[in-house]
Amino acid sequence: MKSRIFLISLFFLILSGCIGISSKGVFGTGVSVAFDPRSLGTQIDDSVMQKNLTARLVLRDKAYLLSVKTKVLDGRIFLTGKIEDPEEKLQITKLAWETKGTRSVRNDITIKEDFNFKQSAKDLLITSQLRTALIFNKKIKATNYQIDTYKKKIFIYGIAHTTDERKEVITEAKEILDVKDVIASIVLVEDLRIQKN
Repeated sequence: MKSRIFLISLFFLILSGCIGISSKGVFGTGVSVAFDPRSLGTQIDDSVMQKNLTARLVLRDKAYLLSVKTKVLDGRIFLTGKIEDPEEKLQITKLAWETKGTRSVRNDITIKEDFNFKQSAKDLLITSQLRTALIFNKKIKATNYQIDTYKKKIFIYGIAHTTDERKEVITEAKEILDVKDVIASIVLVEDLRIQKN
């Protein structure tokens, strides 16, 4: 029964990818290509990125086909949905950042679990301490980084201007008290597919 539902879902996913871009736009939002502010090349790049990320998510866990939604606009990835494990949310964000051409990732996936106030307060404190350290460090452009902490593990995603800046961010994270691990997915500006002129 599960395999039948999976096959039907896969069929609709493939079918939705066949909708003409002249009538519905790349994402089927009802916006004509003529009114989309992105160039046709950017729309195609975004569509390829979105399909690539969706395929990688499904390879990781078939349940993500229905539980996680992705959208890419001008290299910016937006994630929504519901999952069981908070650590999986962070791993999904890491997968998104590792998609070639990613400029930013916004992860609005919600977690289906019991709330642990004590653990959440510790994680929030660690995140706040690192955010403050990045703001006061003149060698780092703090607005380029997203920080998530779960069970004293810091996950850092963002874009560094230089390798020195990337090292500086990781060093700051490791110096925070009570941190168990630092998982960094930091891309260099020179590695971006799409750059501002």
